[in-house]
Amino acid sequence: MQFVFADHTLDTNRRELRRGAEAVAVEPQVLDLLILLVENRNRVVTKDDLIASVWGGRIVSDATLTSRIYAARKAVGDSGHGQRLIRTVSRKGLRFIGDVRAETQAVLKNELHDELRDGPRSALPLPDRPAIAVLPFDNMSGEPQQDYFSDGISEDIITALSKLRWFFVMARNSSFIYKGKAVNIKQIGQELGATYVLEGSVRKLGDRVRITAQLNDVTTGSHVWAERYDRNVADVFAVQDEITEAIVAAIEPQIYAAENFRARRKPTERLDAWELVMRALSHYWRVTRQDNLIAQELLEKAVAIDPNYGQALGLLATSHTFSVHMGWATAAIAAPIAERVALAAIEVDAEDPWAHHALGCTHLFARRFDDAVAEFELALRLNPNFSLAQCYYCVSLAYSGRWQEAEEAANRALRYSPRDPLSALYHGAASYAQYVGRNYDNAIQAARESIRLRSDFAGAHRVLVAAAGMAGETAVAAAALQELRRVQPDVSLAWIATAMPIRLDADREHYLEGFRRAGLS
Repeated sequence: MQFVFADHTLDTNRRELRRGAEAVAVEPQVLDLLILLVENRNRVVTKDDLIASVWGGRIVSDATLTSRIYAARKAVGDSGHGQRLIRTVSRKGLRFIGDVRAETQAVLKNELHDELRDGPRSALPLPDRPAIAVLPFDNMSGEPQQDYFSDGISEDIITALSKLRWFFVMARNSSFIYKGKAVNIKQIGQELGATYVLEGSVRKLGDRVRITAQLNDVTTGSHVWAERYDRNVADVFAVQDEITEAIVAAIEPQIYAAENFRARRKPTERLDAWELVMRALSHYWRVTRQDNLIAQELLEKAVAIDPNYGQALGLLATSHTFSVHMGWATAAIAAPIAERVALAAIEVDAEDPWAHHALGCTHLFARRFDDAVAEFELALRLNPNFSLAQCYYCVSLAYSGRWQEAEEAANRALRYSPRDPLSALYHGAASYAQYVGRNYDNAIQAARESIRLRSDFAGAHRVLVAAAGMAGETAVAAAALQELRRVQPDVSLAWIATAMPIRLDADREHYLEGFRRAGLS
């Protein structure tokens, strides 16, 4: 169902909120709250209704409720003062009072499209290695602003486990879609293709922290291992290592005994710098221009505190390259900054995959194709489950004319992170690879899927235009060109010829020919 109100569209089938054509980043729990209010706009939704529907009946604090309501209002451009759309009814609850138009036709089309494309959503095959999904740890502190701390614990455990080649670790963006949702462990395992699921909680109070963790075997439904840690906050890095070691010991004791595993992570010695990086990550993954700028500010503060913090430098460099890819900054301005920071990151920590990923992007911008491919390969050796690096590896291979290898990289990115909010980029990369391989129908299909997931992604619009042009789909090409001009008003043959980092003259001419046939000048 699609609900249209003010200048927003709330799609319950896709679970997304848009303001005009722009996607609005909304946490899953906040989205659940907003959907509940809109679907029940003919009545007052009580506190008990919210707890039962959004939190599955679990006890939550008033502070948590207030923060989620505030976030829902902010997402639709409302406020507690104005209450233009979400009204507080004193001592009773909330009611959505905006004018809403419900549309159902799009839902039927989307459900049919998803069914034909994906088949059953529980059919992901299990890999031949122990496959683990690390869920975002629950913040039990009663303070929503402490979410970054519990998320950071999960982030670091995912990173540490990803360095072990005998594990298949689900990428962060797929496991984090379950944040704040009461979902059965077996369902998570089926949807992600995981054999083990790690869940836990964090309670931070003053200088003390309590971390609980539990490893579950999806196939049997049994608990493999569980532990509770009560420590000073300053010991949080040691606890992360202990949890990682315990997981390895529980799943692969022979390998653990032989390797005597210690996570070769190089954390900062300063907790305040680590906290800034975790806050920055929470903004980075929201994939908006404003959040990217906030992430950069936080990372610069972390680097000022600890100039030798490799992850802070690596992520800062990546944020600058990502801003170029999304069209938020020009390569001429952002690429030199990214390259300088990435090199600094590698100098202090040569094993930071974010830094090598960022350096690979800057090489690609500069048309140093072999260097770009090498940096992405190194990033993936350091973290084989780094799905974003797999995506850019695909792009660099495709721009180099190696479309079959590019297709394989895109498929790996989607397998490591099958529910990734950034999967629009992965499908977009796959669409260009198919175009290079002259598989126009496949290119059109992948481009459309990318656009369905993120309608403002210009890269997918470009491939759709060119592929439809080469396939002789005149009407499709004309409509696609109109949409491309909406999201990229300055697009032209001259821009494509000079701005797109395509290595082979024949591939560049092939791409330009598709645009010519579609009517671009």
